[in-house]
Amino acid sequence: MILTLLLSSCEKDLDFKYHDIEPLTVIEAELTPEGARVAITLTTPMDEPMDRTRLTDAIVTLNDITDGAQFTLTPDNEGYFRNPTPGIAGHDYRLTVERNGNIYESYTRMYPPTEIISLEFNWINMPYDQVAVLQAQYLDNPATEQECYWIKLYRNGEIYSWQEQDDRGAIDGVATFFTMTSRRDTDEEDDDEVLFDGDVMTFSVTQISKEMHDYLEALQNDSNGPSMFTGPRVLGYFLASSPTSSSITFHPDQIPVFGK
Repeated sequence: MILTLLLSSCEKDLDFKYHDIEPLTVIEAELTPEGARVAITLTTPMDEPMDRTRLTDAIVTLNDITDGAQFTLTPDNEGYFRNPTPGIAGHDYRLTVERNGNIYESYTRMYPPTEIISLEFNWINMPYDQVAVLQAQYLDNPATEQECYWIKLYRNGEIYSWQEQDDRGAIDGVATFFTMTSRRDTDEEDDDEVLFDGDVMTFSVTQISKEMHDYLEALQNDSNGPSMFTGPRVLGYFLASSPTSSSITFHPDQIPVFGK
């Protein structure tokens, strides 16, 4: 009883205090063969609900440094700045955003598409159950070091998970990605990870710069990541690449057990 009283007397409510700072601009920009799309938002204070309202009070331009062309992006009904001109692999681009008297710029090269060569499920035996592992293989240029990729998985068209990956594990020009997905016993599975018969899993791979890789790695570790824009402090990224995707339907009774 004495020990219980001592322990309970040590309990204390912690009141975390955060520094109030002016909201920062966040620029999320992508250039693909389908054109350019840019979202501009503001950060949200820690003690307030997330606000993802897209801002349209800016001037956004894209310059193809390689051939000198310049394009203006205009906001659509969803608040995205868009331009349908496709990006060209191998060209260098500069994105410029002007807002509230500030100018933000970011530079990157447009990467070509990556070829996916296989996508499959396998059951693996774990102490607690069997788990379906999704494995994908795609081509990586063995003559170039530090190639980086952004992997995204979609379940029935909705994002399932994502991660960054580099080419250090590639063998003879083939990179491998694998991740554990759903348990065999779906009653014991988390709703965010469970897969049911007929679910369509889509694997998407996008080659990215080392700077973009480091930015995504920081996000995975709950950090804002390195700055990818010049000018006043701003968060976000500028990505120019050609995503490639492949899909597979989950049929648990048709998946082989790894090693058998």
